[in-house]
Amino acid sequence: MDSLALKLILTPLLVGGATLAGRRWGPGVSGWLVALPYTAGPIIFFLALSQGLAFASATAVGVLAGVFSTVAFCLTYSWLSRRLAMPGSLAASVGMFALAVLLLRPVPLSRSGPLVYLAIIGVLLVALRLMPPPVAVVQTAARPPQWEIPARMLVATSYVLLLTAGAPLLGPQLTGLMTPFPLFGGTLAVFAHEFQGPQAAVSVLRGLLHGLFAFASFFVVLSALLERVGLAAAFGAAITVALLIQAGSFWLMRRRG
Repeated sequence: MDSLALKLILTPLLVGGATLAGRRWGPGVSGWLVALPYTAGPIIFFLALSQGLAFASATAVGVLAGVFSTVAFCLTYSWLSRRLAMPGSLAASVGMFALAVLLLRPVPLSRSGPLVYLAIIGVLLVALRLMPPPVAVVQTAARPPQWEIPARMLVATSYVLLLTAGAPLLGPQLTGLMTPFPLFGGTLAVFAHEFQGPQAAVSVLRGLLHGLFAFASFFVVLSALLERVGLAAAFGAAITVALLIQAGSFWLMRRRG
C-alpha cells in the first residue's frame, strides 16, 4: 500500500474514531482526547516515508515548538468567548496562532528539541493558571449535525495531504510549526460555543491544554529517536510515552475538575 492510500485510509479512521469516543463524555474530556496527535502523527509518518528520517525529525521539532501557537489560540479564544460571539473569537484566535508561527519561524530549532520541550511544559503549566475559572456547563439537548463527522474527516485528510505535499517547499520547520493548528480542538470549541455557550468552549480548550502535555511528549521522543532507531521503534516509543502521560494528565484534569 502506497503513502497516498495510507493517508486516505488512516487519517479519517483516526479522526472519526476519536470524535465518536469523545462524544461519550463532556466537553473537557473531548478536548483532552483530541489533543492526541491524530493529524500531526500521520504527517510526520508520511514525511518520514517520502522525505526521509532527518527531514521528519526536524519537522517533529517544529511541531513541538508549534504547541506555543496552540496555547496562544486556546488562551485567546477562552477569554474572548466571554465577550464576543463565535466568529469573532475564532478569527482572533486563528490570528494569534498565525502570529505565533511568524514569530517562531526565524528561530533556529532543529537541534533544540529537549530545550523546547522544557519550555513548553512550563508554558502549559502557566497557561492552565491563566485560563478563565471553571464554571459548571449546562448540558443542552442540541446535537451536532449529521455531516459533522464526515466534515472533520474530510478537513483532516485534506490538511494532511496539503502539508505533506507542500513540505518540500515549506521546509521542515515551517511545516512543523503549521502542523499543530487545533483543527479538532477548535472545531469542538466552536460547536460547544454555539450549542452550549462560551463556558463549554472554555472547558474544551482547558481539556486540550491538559492533553498537550502528551502531544509535546510524543514529538520530543520522535525528534530524539527517529534518526537513531528508525521509524517503527521511534513511533512505538513515542506512542507509549504519550499514552502514559495522557493517562496522568486525565487524572490531574479530573482531580481539579
